[in-house]
Amino acid sequence: MPILQGFEEVNITAPITKMTMTVMDTRVRFNKATAIALGYPAYVKVLVNDKTKQVALEVCTGRDANAVKFSKPEGKQTASVSLKDVTLVATIRKFFTLKPAAESEDSYAAVPGRLFPDQHVVVFDAAEAVAGTMKRRGRKKVVKD
Repeated sequence: MPILQGFEEVNITAPITKMTMTVMDTRVRFNKATAIALGYPAYVKVLVNDKTKQVALEVCTGRDANAVKFSKPEGKQTASVSLKDVTLVATIRKFFTLKPAAESEDSYAAVPGRLFPDQHVVVFDAAEAVAGTMKRRGRKKVVKD
């Protein structure tokens, strides 16, 4: 149609929001955007590169060696994904120096991720980490007299 010559259709698919890995003393958390970007995988492999201080998530099946349970299916994954395996956390944690935090706070390092959609992989580079502290969530400790 000549009247629409030069016009381009607007792509209305939602862009992928910022993927973030948050490293704390006892867990590593991946925001919901990371699960969305990878297609809500039930399992991933966590890979590390000691030389470049990078962490990668690769989609896999539950039968693969070192597969880690990751996301619920689309529509059921309502929050971030926390991994608490001691070995996994210690392996990733060594790339970061967390600040000392007050008793009611948690120290963390937040790292943006880069998606490689054709390979179903997200890479997080420790060099891009932003450190900080946040108030603890959940139940408060009861102090007895």
